[in-house]
Amino acid sequence: MSAENTGATERGGPFDVATAATVVLDAREIIIGWSPAAEALFGYPPGEALGRPVGDLLADAAGVAALLESGTRYPTCSALHRDGRSLRVALAVSPLGHDEGGATWLVAAVNVAHLEQWAGDQAMLNGLSEQSPVLISVLDTRLRVKWINRAVENEFGLTLEECRGQYISDVLPKGDFLSEAASPLPPIDDPFERVLNTGEPLIDLRYRSPTDLDPFHYQFWSSSYFRLEDIDGRPLGVCETAVNITDRYVVRQRLALLSRAGGKIGQTLNIERTAGDLAELTVPEFADITRVDLFEPVLRGEDPGEGTGSTAPDLRRMAERAASDSVAGARASHSTDYATGSPQLRCLSEGRAVVGDHLLAVPLRARGATLGLVTFQRLPPGDPFDPEEVRLAEELVSRTAVCVDNGRRYVREHAAALMLQRDLLPRRLPEPTAVSVAHRYRPAAGPVGVGGDWYDVIPLSGARVGLVIGDVAGRGLRASATMGRMRTTVAALAALDLAPEELLARLDDLVVAQSLDGEDDRAVGVTCLYAIYDPVERHCVMARAGHVPPALVTPDGGVELLDLPAGPPLGLGGLPFESAGFDLPEGSLLALYTDGLVESRDQDIDIGLNRLRDVLSRPGRTLEETCDGVVTAMLPPSSEDDAALLLARVHALSDGQVASWDLPADFAEVARFRGLAVEKAADWGHEEAAFVVELVVSELVTNALRYGGAPMRLRLIRDQSLICEVSDGGHTSPHLRRAGQDEEGGRGLFLVAHLTERWGTRYTPHGKTIWAEVPLSGPREMPDLFAVLE
Repeated sequence: MSAENTGATERGGPFDVATAATVVLDAREIIIGWSPAAEALFGYPPGEALGRPVGDLLADAAGVAALLESGTRYPTCSALHRDGRSLRVALAVSPLGHDEGGATWLVAAVNVAHLEQWAGDQAMLNGLSEQSPVLISVLDTRLRVKWINRAVENEFGLTLEECRGQYISDVLPKGDFLSEAASPLPPIDDPFERVLNTGEPLIDLRYRSPTDLDPFHYQFWSSSYFRLEDIDGRPLGVCETAVNITDRYVVRQRLALLSRAGGKIGQTLNIERTAGDLAELTVPEFADITRVDLFEPVLRGEDPGEGTGSTAPDLRRMAERAASDSVAGARASHSTDYATGSPQLRCLSEGRAVVGDHLLAVPLRARGATLGLVTFQRLPPGDPFDPEEVRLAEELVSRTAVCVDNGRRYVREHAAALMLQRDLLPRRLPEPTAVSVAHRYRPAAGPVGVGGDWYDVIPLSGARVGLVIGDVAGRGLRASATMGRMRTTVAALAALDLAPEELLARLDDLVVAQSLDGEDDRAVGVTCLYAIYDPVERHCVMARAGHVPPALVTPDGGVELLDLPAGPPLGLGGLPFESAGFDLPEGSLLALYTDGLVESRDQDIDIGLNRLRDVLSRPGRTLEETCDGVVTAMLPPSSEDDAALLLARVHALSDGQVASWDLPADFAEVARFRGLAVEKAADWGHEEAAFVVELVVSELVTNALRYGGAPMRLRLIRDQSLICEVSDGGHTSPHLRRAGQDEEGGRGLFLVAHLTERWGTRYTPHGKTIWAEVPLSGPREMPDLFAVLE
């Protein structure tokens, strides 16, 4: 049997005697054997084929012996099918040892098309085995290696002989399956076992590991798994195919890292969070450990100092992240005291990225200033940082530096705005007899910063007190400045003893005028509430401009929101304001507040008002305790809006602290009422003030008789000072002036102004009241009366 014809009987080939059409010939080439496959190929049953010369079937065959002598491995010829068709078949001829007249030749025949298909399959299998770059491994049902191709041998430095029969887990190096973000996935079932058990393929799993040929660098593969089955569907094993994607994987991950950086870094003005975002973004995809250090002045919003490599910079660790707890434990380093000549100090002094052994230090620079540095570190088998990765790190750090600098500027502006806010708000409120007060201001957290909420307590004439609270739209320095202007304007208007609705109307006119002049459009939409409490009448009059209603806590613990006309916010112009009056029992508590206390993005104002009622209704607490309780219960640690709270517990003046007399329209009665006032001052124990009281009463009563009209009334109030008031029905206000040498009058009010703490005029629906406050702490320095009279 020649070597060329050995394929005729190869097991599993197209000429396998078990499957090919086989014909047995004797020495005369007469058919003496005919297989079922021959019947299927040629169409002749054994009865018609046996005993015939083979030449009747193989039309252009020169004879079996001639085929052997041709040297062709699988000669082809035409054959006649029983139905008359012509077949193109390939033959494999093998001589047989025989007795005289016995079987001499074994001929195997196959369709040429089938042979060509088999040859193509063989070439493909040979290519996959020897030349394909795709790694192919075949495991049996016990997950032991049955076959690997040449690519696996070359990639891992193994041979089929070394691997055959071993478990795959004992052959290949340990590694990690990765997610799309290049972070290790949680432990998953062995993919071989999973596919073997379920029959469901796993496609394109990313796998990372070193190899025995290169244990110091990671390689990346895209692996797929599918089950091998026999013709009846029974599992035969599992096949794994893998492609080394290290180069394109690294490039793709770099691009993806830059893309994710745009959506992650810079979403906040919080410096610490920005530093943490960079560390989270780069670990473990870019580095095993990332540390972000910033200069201390940056954290205070100041310009950073110039750090040098020769001196220890004033750095603070803002973020540190490691790929795993084991890495963090092994490499933990929370110190920022870097050794002289270290990559970190070199990068600060040189202002550029410095590469060390598996370490990369990049300065955080923005707008020409160095804010700190970022250290990236890799652990074996991670690769050292190549030039492309250095440029990628510089781009990431540059983006972070701009965000950090924005945060630094925000810290500076926030601190300035907060300082301005605190300076513009009253550091210490007056302590009038009429009310006891407590107050709180909570600036907003985060980028919104401080706002324009304010409050004030303004002493008024007649022992009355003005309570004001307001809210300026907007945030930052401009809102704080606008708030300061609003507070000053309200204090100036309150000094005129205007009614609440009139004060708001004048304030609205000023806001409209400023917005039309373009001075500050942020004042438009300001809300304000102004209240005047009279401790003598125990009555409070209020008006509000778009502000939230005040709450009243009665002495018995009841809480209600006062039904006060809302009025439009300031700055709209042309709309009226209305006031409402309320009688307040002694010890009642007024709560004035801004909307930031009761309303937020996550809480409707009605819910906030109900919570405020519950907190205010708790008995047995001081004003300060109530203030703290309200702020704690109503405001989260990081509120999105600033909030102000002013609590005022009202007090009444007793009947013994007030004396009043109706005045007849008779100048002869001036002396009598002067005496009554001096006598009442003495009864109250203030004889030292008798001279001033006598002079003030004489002047005010005389003015009322001369320039005013009925009804007239004199009232004395003992408060922190002795208040003298004369009311009349006239609307003409006296003016302080210096009298000329030839004038007989005009010196009375000048004396009153010098002898009292303050004096003024307030208008009422029925006329006016002229008042003066005589100090009780001791006599004021007496003016030179002769100089005054001259």
